[in-house]
Amino acid sequence: MEPLIKTEGLYRYFAGFCAVRDVSFELQRGEVLGFLGPNGAGKSTTMRILSGALAPSGGQVRLDGIDLLERPIEAKASLGYLPENPPLYRDLTVDEYLRFCARLRRVPRSRRAKALQQAKRRCGLEGSGRRLIGNLSKGYQQRVGIAQAIIHEPKLVILDEPTNGLDPNQIREIRGLIRELTETQGIILSTHILPEVQAVCDRVLILHAGRLVFSERLENLRQHHRSDLLIQTGNPLEPAALGELPGVRRASPLGDNRFRLQLDDDADPGVIAEYAVEKGWRLHELCPEQQGLEQIFTRLTTTESIQ
Repeated sequence: MEPLIKTEGLYRYFAGFCAVRDVSFELQRGEVLGFLGPNGAGKSTTMRILSGALAPSGGQVRLDGIDLLERPIEAKASLGYLPENPPLYRDLTVDEYLRFCARLRRVPRSRRAKALQQAKRRCGLEGSGRRLIGNLSKGYQQRVGIAQAIIHEPKLVILDEPTNGLDPNQIREIRGLIRELTETQGIILSTHILPEVQAVCDRVLILHAGRLVFSERLENLRQHHRSDLLIQTGNPLEPAALGELPGVRRASPLGDNRFRLQLDDDADPGVIAEYAVEKGWRLHELCPEQQGLEQIFTRLTTTESIQ
């Protein structure tokens, strides 16, 4: 099956600075892809490239099998995009603005009324059609931004911080909307809220210093990322002594004779337990601590940048 997005070797330079470096990934139909990274990682630049608002310095982007650089109008017809700051006209009513967006997206005249009602229903805007956008709360303005991104029923939707400014109930509704969209579409979700990624995404990408440093399905995190090991002994120990255990790279004290052990990939906790018993350390606890998305994100994005 042809992926909805396929990027190969994306680069983008700004006056000699490389903001995006050799980024390649795919998005399939029915998939929600979480796009993460710290400030300055290159996320916004990558989003602008994918939306066709910014040309890459090198590499290729294909949207639904169509080369974005060679056939930009045809490629972008299958794309809906919500930037971090929604492109709203505050002096228009919600209906006026969405009709305008439908015309821009070349929705046939015969289908515009239905497309307008469907987009408003999906985004919880049924009672707001005659209200000026400038008089809406920030949360409702965000809903209007999402509505303009989906009014032409695109195969691919890119959402940049879609729950920004929403209250908890609205956030839950937008998460439900995202799941509804995946029945027929693919979604890229860029956000700083890690629980949001865990709640709605199937796969996650992490960008750091312009490079793609992580790509994994969330369901596979437990299988592919070894746990740290928590150990507690009945005797006071120095971290250096624990660092001598076979397969232990580092020992970090947690207080009360408890330590977190970072292990090599081939480390065997059973061997570590036997070693601790032989040393007479009066072992009270030895259990794995699985790395979650937050721990993985922190570990991958706090290392020094590679230029």
